[in-house]
Amino acid sequence: MSEQTTIETFLGVGIRVGRVIKAEEFPRANKPAYKLWIDFGDLGIRKSSAQINDLYTTDEVDGRLVLAVVNFPPRQVANFISEVLVGLLHDQVTVSVTRPEGPVWS
Repeated sequence: MSEQTTIETFLGVGIRVGRVIKAEEFPRANKPAYKLWIDFGDLGIRKSSAQINDLYTTDEVDGRLVLAVVNFPPRQVANFISEVLVGLLHDQVTVSVTRPEGPVWS
């Protein structure tokens, strides 16, 4: 029997908007990925590993606003600690980053 997800479960997920301030190739990852440094304003800069190489170059990701879960435990990906989980949408072929259309903090 699987556990049913409730609104309380969803409300416990800390989703924030951040701006990617640096993106670089991550050759040590098992699957093609980028290392991202994301500025979350008052939360500071957090790191993430994201498998988005098929759709974006590092230049296209740099400066982009993204949604990310900021309250999950960090995970080690190869030699890199991923501190946040970038929101991704995908079908069976492509992946894209969830993002707002404009700034949401001053």
